[in-house]
Amino acid sequence: MKKAWFCSITLGLCLSMLSPTGFAAPEKRRISVDEYKDKMKAGWIGQMVGVGWGGPTEFRWQGEIIPEDQMPAWEPTLVNQFGQDDIYVEMTFMRSLELCGLDVDIRQAGIDFANSEYALWHANRYGRENLRKGIAPPDSSHPQFNAHADDIDYQIEADFSGLIAPGMPNVAIQLGEVFGRLMNYGDGLYGGQFVGGMYAEAFFETDIQKIVEAGLKCIPAQSQYAECIRDVIQWYKEEPKDWQKSWAKIEEKYQDNPDYRKFSCSGTEPFNIDAKINGAYIVMGLLYGEGDIDQTILISTRCGQDSDCNPSNAAGILCTTLGFSNLPDRFTSALDESKHFSHTAYNFDLLIKVSEKLVRDAVLKFGGEIETDTDGKEWYIIPVQEPQPSEFVQCWEPGPIANSRFTPEEMEKIAAGKAKDLTEAMQTFAPGWACKDCGEDMDPGMKDEALGKQTVLLTHPLDEEKPCILTKKVEIPEDNKTTLHLTVGHHPEGDWQLIVKADGEALFNESIGGEEAWRDVAVDLSAFAGKTITLDLLNQPTGWRFEGGYWARIELRSE
Repeated sequence: MKKAWFCSITLGLCLSMLSPTGFAAPEKRRISVDEYKDKMKAGWIGQMVGVGWGGPTEFRWQGEIIPEDQMPAWEPTLVNQFGQDDIYVEMTFMRSLELCGLDVDIRQAGIDFANSEYALWHANRYGRENLRKGIAPPDSSHPQFNAHADDIDYQIEADFSGLIAPGMPNVAIQLGEVFGRLMNYGDGLYGGQFVGGMYAEAFFETDIQKIVEAGLKCIPAQSQYAECIRDVIQWYKEEPKDWQKSWAKIEEKYQDNPDYRKFSCSGTEPFNIDAKINGAYIVMGLLYGEGDIDQTILISTRCGQDSDCNPSNAAGILCTTLGFSNLPDRFTSALDESKHFSHTAYNFDLLIKVSEKLVRDAVLKFGGEIETDTDGKEWYIIPVQEPQPSEFVQCWEPGPIANSRFTPEEMEKIAAGKAKDLTEAMQTFAPGWACKDCGEDMDPGMKDEALGKQTVLLTHPLDEEKPCILTKKVEIPEDNKTTLHLTVGHHPEGDWQLIVKADGEALFNESIGGEEAWRDVAVDLSAFAGKTITLDLLNQPTGWRFEGGYWARIELRSE
């Protein structure tokens, strides 16, 4: 009798798991729309907190642990990271999805990225330059065209892919195939898909190790990136109370061993922006932080190298598990929800709304449902997905190129990368002067205020070789001493070369940089008395980092 009862119960349970067709029904996860929003909102906050706290340390410690007493203190206003490329680049991808939908074509995504106007570096920079030259994706990221394809870039900006894909790792993987392929290849791409996979799991799991392992399932197991993450998990198990011992093992294998830096853009130098080692530092913060936001950020930051991006990823993932309503007040109290992120259509409030729109589309598109219970509460019902990683490739042994090029019609849609017309700005700032070859980066033009001065003209070189030039034909009086007076400035994180030429002859050639934001320059033009000459003021690029030329005064004075 007992045996018959057991068989009956077992049969009943089995039948309850079958669909009407008799096949096993897929396992599903449930999350209320309200809980999703709370967690998603926290994920964005975590990114902002991590990058804001770690920002002052970025790349100041390379191949060494940041001393504890060198860590900056947290201030609530640091949450307002509206000018951080670690945050706003991924919003370009969000905008493409908002306007074109989840089926956005990779070529359209490439056009949108090519039209972005913010300064970029490494894989992002070279990927965008390739796009602007007409090299369409996926070739824009292929190692044949992009020497930085294993760098950290898509890993930095992949958070969005998991935040709009709760419990849907294959959505995060596929978004990497669209947006990560614009600039990264191999491990560089896998780093972003790993991060996206962890976010996707963080909506349903609080065990950090399980979240890391879920992300690991989203990338090819035979990749060096996956090997690196497996190593960190193992070393954490061996030394669960001493993160610095695990850091030393990471250093020995992934910093000092050239076999794990085969496509490192910096060779074997201490500087290391490779996705693998920085991904290891994300996981270090998550595992050793043990669910504590402060410790997660501090450990990821103190590991060094890209020490604002790594804690941004780590804190974003952890905060997603916690939810906005459970975040400490010190991380949310000073948030400005109305200010727009640089170069984007979004402030924080709009960012949350577009995330909500995209997740609804994703749930329905990829086999889920939206149900309303008897209390009127909405729920996302999401089938469990078995991650399907991308094809295994390596930057140092890449597959063939796709020979993908933009058509002339597509190139017409790419406006950025061409010279910007500053005619109106020049008429306002320096009548009679003209500007040629001004690049789009850093949003050049007239600024009401910049670097503490009012009414400033901002210029930028057209590319890393071609300067922006301010030019004017002037008649130099014969009987008076004539001097060109300039007040010029530079971005706090960059410099540029100021070259003053008269009829092609260089009269001044010096770097505009250093601790002082502004510099007064006087150039004697007495040698040209009685002549009409062409004056050229060159905003010459140097290291292609915040190369904008700030002009507060251009004045010819005869005495």
